Amino acid sequence: QVQLVESGGGLVQAGDSLRLSCAASGSFFSSYSMGWFRQTPGKEREFVAAFSRISAITTYADAVKGRFTMSRDNAKNAVYLQMNSLKPEDTAVYYCAARRNRATTAAYDYDSWGQGTQVTVSS
Repeated sequence: QVQLVESGGGLVQAGDSLRLSCAASGSFFSSYSMGWFRQTPGKEREFVAAFSRISAITTYADAVKGRFTMSRDNAKNAVYLQMNSLKPEDTAVYYCAARRNRATTAAYDYDSWGQGTQVTVSS
């Protein structure tokens, strides 16, 4: 399994930008599909974006399409989530996740998770 650590969260105002990072340790990082999810209290973990190692396609949730960009650097064993034009409804704990096969939008498909990083967007 791969170990994941997120960073880059914080408190920003609506319209601002943040860049989240997810550092991975362990072997064969390039063999994993990676995903970003977010969660607010009392709600289930919600899909944000995912990059499939098989298709090399990045998929985004409709709520973030056009504002968020996911990228990956296999040389650095890292994935990133560039978040622009942030809205108060983007406030959540953001998690990165990994799985061996193709990327999916379902949190339960992912085997490895980071501890999360808090993003708070004030209006």
